[in-house]
Amino acid sequence: MFRNYLENAIMPNNSSIYIIIWLFIQLLIEVNCQTTLFNPLQRYVHTATLIDDKIYFLGGRDDMNTVKIGREFFYLDVSVPFDTQTILWHDLTSFNTVPAHISAASVNGGANNKTLFLYGGVTHYNATMALVYSFDTQYNSWSIPNLSSDNVIRKDNLKGIVDDNGKMYLFGGHSNGTRYNDMLILNTITLKWEIGTTNNAPSPRSLYGTTYVSQMYIVYLGGYYATSDNDGVSLSLKEVYYYNMADNYWLTRVTSGLDEQRIIIFGGTNNLNNLTPREALYVLNLVNFEWSIPKVSGKIPGSRYWHQANVVEKYMVISFGYGYNRKVDNDILLLDISNDEEYMWTNIFDPNELKSPPPTESPKVSPNTPATLVMFGVSIGTCAVIISLLIGGFYLYKWRKNKMENIRALPTPGSADNNNYVHEALAVSTRSNVYNHGQETIPTHENTHFIDNNRHRY
Repeated sequence: MFRNYLENAIMPNNSSIYIIIWLFIQLLIEVNCQTTLFNPLQRYVHTATLIDDKIYFLGGRDDMNTVKIGREFFYLDVSVPFDTQTILWHDLTSFNTVPAHISAASVNGGANNKTLFLYGGVTHYNATMALVYSFDTQYNSWSIPNLSSDNVIRKDNLKGIVDDNGKMYLFGGHSNGTRYNDMLILNTITLKWEIGTTNNAPSPRSLYGTTYVSQMYIVYLGGYYATSDNDGVSLSLKEVYYYNMADNYWLTRVTSGLDEQRIIIFGGTNNLNNLTPREALYVLNLVNFEWSIPKVSGKIPGSRYWHQANVVEKYMVISFGYGYNRKVDNDILLLDISNDEEYMWTNIFDPNELKSPPPTESPKVSPNTPATLVMFGVSIGTCAVIISLLIGGFYLYKWRKNKMENIRALPTPGSADNNNYVHEALAVSTRSNVYNHGQETIPTHENTHFIDNNRHRY
């Protein structure tokens, strides 16, 4: 009986070994699939939300209206360098509970400014979808917030802007064939709706460009308007509208108090005709209200629309869109806007260029080292450790099996050799505990997008 007890305590059955090996293999697959193998489908009318050092992408469609695209949920880590030709995407689709959709609006908000809020949009095949969702980026969990009112209607093809107080501003948009010019305001902290004024507001529109240019104003340009009596028109960029968030009123062509700010426009379309690369980039000076085509260097990409744009450090990060060829241009475009005299198209994103250098005693990474090589090295290192543990576990299993053969030949308890037997058993148990401890420590114009040079939060 004592021998059987020792054998069961020392030697796990075959199923336990298989379970351990299976867990290691699953960990290996998860590490590699979520850091190196995920390649999102090309899309447009998606959302791109910058929270801390990550840009979260959700929703969208392609020409085939693929539902899979609307379900994909992933992010781009902008805390590390990367090359747009070999991007390391991080897949969060397994955490996604939002129905497949297009043309929603999103911002970062909440009490800690680390929550993604998603409003509106159009579902695929009339699937049921809540008006607002929230995603906790710290716990990777979606929820449906309990809002103050049910009277707000669902709209699409509009943009969300968040202020420094966590309020999400939603102007205009489209619903059931109608364009609107109202201002919905969602307080992402108190979860209460407010309604802004429509006095002197722009005409009803969707697919406009917008940006937060100061602590008081949101700027709106362009867009699309259509009624049942016409096929729709792209709205002029000659009129610029400002919404004063503090006092709830609209202004047109007002530059007072907005000195030395610029709006950079990329892409868009004119009456559903895609722009040429040379027509795709403009700058509006908000001091003298003059449009200009900036001097640029680097390889000029083709134009696109139904894309998204975020500002991270000195880069304008343009994501996906419609009208570009994946064989020619990348899903992510980078425009270095640090030099007002000359912007530069580049493939290399390096957030460390504007940050303080690390202490001299800390190891440094060459700025010319592509991020994919660094991450690939980390992935390889992780794989090597896991494979080594698998091999080591297998040989330990064989060693213990052989040892059991010897144990069965030892005297039973109470014999003259009892002390040697107990000592040998303790030695095996000690090694087994070290092995188990090692396992436990394994780390388980229309559609124009533009930015201002002094604001880095979207």
